[in-house]
Amino acid sequence: MNFVSTRNAKLTNESVSPACAIKRGIAVNGGLYMPGHIPTLTKEDLEEMRKMTYPQCAAKIISMYLSDYTYEELLEDAENAYNAERFPDGAIGMREVSDGRFFLELWHGPTCAFKDMALQIMPRLLSRALKKTAEDREAVILVATSGDTGKAALEGYCDIPGINIEVFYPAGGVSRVQELQMVTQRGANVNVAAVNGNFDDAQGEVKRIFIDKAFVKEMNEKGYFLTSANSINFGRLVPQIVYYVFSYLRMLDEYDAEIGKEVDICVPTGNFGNILAAYMAKRMGLPFRRFICASNENNILTDFINTGVYDKHREFKLTISPSMDILVSSNLERLLYLIAGDDKVCEWMRDLRSAEGKYTVDAETLEAIKAEFSGYFCSEEDTKATIKRYFEDYGYLIDTHTAVAAYCADKYLAEKNDGVPVIIASTASPFKFAQGVYGALTGNTPEDAVKALDMLSELSGIEIPAPLQAAVNSEVRFSEKIDISDMRDSVRNFLNK
Repeated sequence: MNFVSTRNAKLTNESVSPACAIKRGIAVNGGLYMPGHIPTLTKEDLEEMRKMTYPQCAAKIISMYLSDYTYEELLEDAENAYNAERFPDGAIGMREVSDGRFFLELWHGPTCAFKDMALQIMPRLLSRALKKTAEDREAVILVATSGDTGKAALEGYCDIPGINIEVFYPAGGVSRVQELQMVTQRGANVNVAAVNGNFDDAQGEVKRIFIDKAFVKEMNEKGYFLTSANSINFGRLVPQIVYYVFSYLRMLDEYDAEIGKEVDICVPTGNFGNILAAYMAKRMGLPFRRFICASNENNILTDFINTGVYDKHREFKLTISPSMDILVSSNLERLLYLIAGDDKVCEWMRDLRSAEGKYTVDAETLEAIKAEFSGYFCSEEDTKATIKRYFEDYGYLIDTHTAVAAYCADKYLAEKNDGVPVIIASTASPFKFAQGVYGALTGNTPEDAVKALDMLSELSGIEIPAPLQAAVNSEVRFSEKIDISDMRDSVRNFLNK
């Protein structure tokens, strides 16, 4: 299977191997890579997968997309990525908190966030891609993060030969624990910089760097090439499909049900990658009925799903769910490509880049989106109230992002409670956002983010996850704070060390 760009693929005639798509990260014309077709999982495939381990399931699904990787290579990578050392409690957790509400816990990995599910295997996919494409240059991975991707990428690529990684995060736009996880990162091949601006500013500049011909040429002359670990890279997206398939099969075990039982999916999302992975699982054959897109007060996706208008010129809000503080949802482009095709996507993305900064999809496309997606958003006060209610009513402690999803799922179920269960993506340990969680439970938000960890542990009776405890006890290595315009120089300085 070859991969094509979401933008004018027919005109540019850009068709590349899976390994090349993973190596490049973003298409030459600025579009995102997508497979030539979505492979299908038959009922027989799913029955076979009910007996598989998580690594076996991962190797099976990923091999259907990455046709130039062997199943044996992928199984080796998956077994190393999802081993007991990195995921001591297993790759995922599934907990039915109330009748029909299944929380898919994706934060049992080394950085306590769902990004680990992709970024523990993605470095292995990239390393193999370099060999498969006979690449003799070193990779330079540039990552813009709203909090969780940065640490997960740093941890995944730490000290991998032939790969360098620099992470940019918005100064003041991530939780203190997230920041400590990044700025204390070990490894000789890593660099971290805070930028003056929000996540969209940083992500937009990373995209511009990728298509800056002069900078790309400069890097090439020095023996480097640029690529990404953000979800714009398909190598990040495909491992996420796995946990939706795996969690569905595990949910069937709870019901002692047959394959074909419908389920709804609720995902807290800002960049649209996590929920897109669930949608792609449906396109592969999973009986996912409806997708509940849960936003915080930066509710641009809610408005888009309801109106068909995507307008990035709006007030940007800093919330207690900072990983969703995003106004340009990159992976929405992939959904539009699947529904409307590359010609329309190219036009809409051009409109988004214009001074007006918005686009409006046609009625047919909007109808297709509304047929499968429901958009809801959750206010700050409702986020806090949901955290408190789930802890008091169910004894279940959730983080601020999962609370957004729980609120939106509850609202959806109140409107359409027909007995169909819902899988709610739980994306981070509550201790990653201890200040916000403790404040929601008590009405008193601690000023000190590190002390908040101990306070939340004492209040909840739950131990602080070891990776987070290690981060707050480690020495800070990176303290650089730069303007958006200085990001290229930061890369240069990092590589010249």
